[in-house]
Amino acid sequence: MKKIITNILKYLVPVIIGVGLFYFLYANVDVDEMKRVISTDVNYWWFLPVIVVSTFSHIFRAMRWRLQLKAIGVDAPLSALVNSIFGTYAVNLIFPRLGEVWRTGYIADRQKASFTTVLGSMVADRLTDTITVLLLTLATFFIAQSAFMQFLSTYPQIKDGIVGMLTSPWLWIAAVAVVAVLVRLFTVKTENAIVVKVKTMVLNLWNGFAAITKMEGKWWFLLYTVLVWGCYYLQLYIATFAFSFTADLGAVPILVLFVLSSIGMGVPTNGGLGAWHIAIIFGLSLYGVGVFDTSNFDSNASAFAMLVWGLQTLLLIVLGIYAFVSMSVDRSRIKSGKTIVKTSGDGMKL
Repeated sequence: MKKIITNILKYLVPVIIGVGLFYFLYANVDVDEMKRVISTDVNYWWFLPVIVVSTFSHIFRAMRWRLQLKAIGVDAPLSALVNSIFGTYAVNLIFPRLGEVWRTGYIADRQKASFTTVLGSMVADRLTDTITVLLLTLATFFIAQSAFMQFLSTYPQIKDGIVGMLTSPWLWIAAVAVVAVLVRLFTVKTENAIVVKVKTMVLNLWNGFAAITKMEGKWWFLLYTVLVWGCYYLQLYIATFAFSFTADLGAVPILVLFVLSSIGMGVPTNGGLGAWHIAIIFGLSLYGVGVFDTSNFDSNASAFAMLVWGLQTLLLIVLGIYAFVSMSVDRSRIKSGKTIVKTSGDGMKL
């Protein structure tokens, strides 16, 4: 029963949040006007380069992860890593956040490597993204401070929530407790099987995480990070040219849109469903595309959010289908002995 409840909270709640936000959004918009915008006011040719740039963002992410994996002795072919990234986002559309665990398991199994070590490299990969978003948010705050101040004044609960979390004594008590447990775990010798296994798992996780500090090609890692997030920004920038009311926004307003939508993706919903839309609509309202009114969302901004998000989601589905077909073929080749799988140093899998 406990496992059932946990799975419901993990997978059903994000769906409810996403669908609820989506329903709230499009129950308060003139759908007929939005359909008119989508059918008559959009130059769909601009979405071709958007698709290309978006696809390359996933390829660059796979190339970046490859550097981390090589540092821990896992030399997976780039094609397998690209498939794992394509598959990750497809899985996340159904089960938010499960895609990262899935890609870890896929690569660990394919390369006969330690799951927890590969997981550590994935955690480092995602931590890099978190730091990037924080740096982009900070930079954008100084570049477009007035827009962010308007955002915080409209949603003071976000500001209060961040301040409350950082000043909460429970956060720091929990942090100290975790550190104390880890110190105790690694300083006390024991032969208890459970403790030894936990210790080994934590150590493998840390080794995978710390590999980023000792890997070769650190400058390449930085370049790939810039390319990944540059592609994310560029695909949104190009998409604005498809609509007459966003074609003249400029680089800074689109940067604000990009940061707000990236923050919106942090909400645990399926592929940013609902949360991404609202963040984009609010960002557009800061630069004259409608007025942000939760009782009557602007049709133009809603059409932009719907179409751009819909295209991205469709692309993720197509890439996911390609990935799973390609992985099936790759699995058959491995079983037939036509593909050599390079293993990690210890070859241990937990």
